[in-house]
Amino acid sequence: MIRFAPAALAVALVAFPAAAQQGQWFVPGQQGQGGQAQGQAQRPAQAPARPGQAPGQRPAQAPPPLAPGQPPPAPVIGIVDVPEIQRVSTAFTQVREAIEQRRGRLNEDLQQEQQRWRDEQQRLATDRATLTPEQLRTRERELQDRITDSQRVLRERARDIEQLAQTALREIEQALGVVIRQVASSRSVNIVLPRPLVIFNEPPFDLTEEVAAQLNRMIPSVNLPAETAGAAPAAQQPAQQRPAQPPRQGAAQPQGQQRRN
Repeated sequence: MIRFAPAALAVALVAFPAAAQQGQWFVPGQQGQGGQAQGQAQRPAQAPARPGQAPGQRPAQAPPPLAPGQPPPAPVIGIVDVPEIQRVSTAFTQVREAIEQRRGRLNEDLQQEQQRWRDEQQRLATDRATLTPEQLRTRERELQDRITDSQRVLRERARDIEQLAQTALREIEQALGVVIRQVASSRSVNIVLPRPLVIFNEPPFDLTEEVAAQLNRMIPSVNLPAETAGAAPAAQQPAQQRPAQPPRQGAAQPQGQQRRN
């Protein structure tokens, strides 16, 4: 009996990262507290230049800690609505639509593969009565190999889509952090809070519109690599393109070979 796991493979079809739906908060002049811990494990030892920062330019140094007994500066607070910025961000919209399209194509290929597997199983069940035990085992083994290869290719495509989404999202988030600090600095703001944490605020505290406009100017789009089609699953290859199997003992040989023998 040939078995395959379409449900498990369907779960592997990646959705756009949940982090894209979550707000982050930033304190200008310091490292962001939201999302920074996750990014540290993924960044290489030599971090690439941030958007808006010239290659080789050293990042701004954090201010020295306060001396014992010295009071902190008076807080000047700004409010930022990160989900709203993501909604109006042209780069974020571009990435979301591209990921959804690639997920859609992957899901279509998965459905087609599942149908091919079912058709092949049905043909095998129909031919079962006319096959010898050895021929039946050979057909079952070949079908299982094709199913395994197809599942591997589809899983690799799903993993590539997920990695692409995470990379693009990090690029947008890094640019957003730079813009928030620039806007906050221009208004002498030293603390930026996400809007969901604030019950009430006056409009002048809100930096969302200015941040969104500057983000679209800084990063209007993300350069996404072209989607490369993986190796064709064995189940999709025409029978004549698959390597010819050597004749097995007891199996009927082509007429040409019988004449040569």
